[in-house]
Amino acid sequence: MDLSNSSALVTGAASGLGSAVAASLAAQGVHVVGVDLDSGITRAQQAGSVPDGVTLVAADVTDGAAVDAAVETAQALAPVRTVVNCAGIAPVARIVGKKGPHDLGLFRTVIEVNLIGTFTVLARAAAVMAHNVPLEGGARGVVANTASVAAFEGQVGQAAYAASKGGVHSMTIAAARDLAGVGIRVCTIAPGIVETPMMAGITPEFRSELEANVQFPKRLARPEEYAQLVQMIVEHDYLNGETIRMDGALRMPPR
Repeated sequence: MDLSNSSALVTGAASGLGSAVAASLAAQGVHVVGVDLDSGITRAQQAGSVPDGVTLVAADVTDGAAVDAAVETAQALAPVRTVVNCAGIAPVARIVGKKGPHDLGLFRTVIEVNLIGTFTVLARAAAVMAHNVPLEGGARGVVANTASVAAFEGQVGQAAYAASKGGVHSMTIAAARDLAGVGIRVCTIAPGIVETPMMAGITPEFRSELEANVQFPKRLARPEEYAQLVQMIVEHDYLNGETIRMDGALRMPPR
């Protein structure tokens, strides 16, 4: 798909995977609107880590009105052709822990952010993209969502996270079929262990343990590699309705 004179909406864009994707798209001349929470945007601005060419907009992905406003901001710059959902949370809690059963409020929050938030952005953006002038072959845009290998091999303490990411994976083919008529493709990436800010606090010993489970290459994935895969999905017009694992052949152990 030709990205010239187009805009992109990237969620979770203030750090990690979203920041890498936003920087990659902006480097190609795409008008990028990055969505994140106020706190994340403030940290990025204070650290001077906002990618060049990226406009950060504060919005909660579970807030339909805020998402609509972010989509409108991107569409005002140029037709929205690319949407990348990277926003998410990953709390850890066992179904039955030392304090009793899994907190239902926490479970709902994880589903709300990771699954319903992804759907909200996908649906609100697709409603605008559907009215774009079609490109060659009738293409109007592409959506790349983020699941996780936890969708397939959830570890101890990941019941809520695995359920939310499993939902994103399962939604992919249905969304692709729903949006085929308006020329919008939908794919999902299921990353393994990626070197994001969330991993910055781990010990060298734990890092080595994580890397040992990766078949090859025996290291953590890099955010730039995720952005590279997003780019491939955007460019490859025949990729649709698919969840692609990016994990170095990792299969997560129980813990």
